[in-house]
Amino acid sequence: MPNVATLATLRTFVDERDWDQFHSPENLAKSISIEAAELLELYQWNQEPDQERVEEELADVLTYCVHLASKLGVDIDEIILSKLEKTRMKYPAELARGRMTKYTDLQP
Repeated sequence: MPNVATLATLRTFVDERDWDQFHSPENLAKSISIEAAELLELYQWNQEPDQERVEEELADVLTYCVHLASKLGVDIDEIILSKLEKTRMKYPAELARGRMTKYTDLQP
């Protein structure tokens, strides 16, 4: 998760530009999708795209995710750990290890 200094720098950046007014949950969700598509585009015709460009697009995705979590008032660590626990139950290690099978098709 981003450290406190990174979060403070991000908040200051947005505040200095008065951009929070544009950061509705809807707009942030759209921005996450758009930036994720830009990240994916780097891999469209190239399995090994420029690392710097990948990092920049990934930073954009993560930045909007952090903004959305903040706007929704949710704790990033908490929601990730909660989702991980749900996924752990759907994909027991003994059934899912080394497989990319959807959980509905996993059988003992």
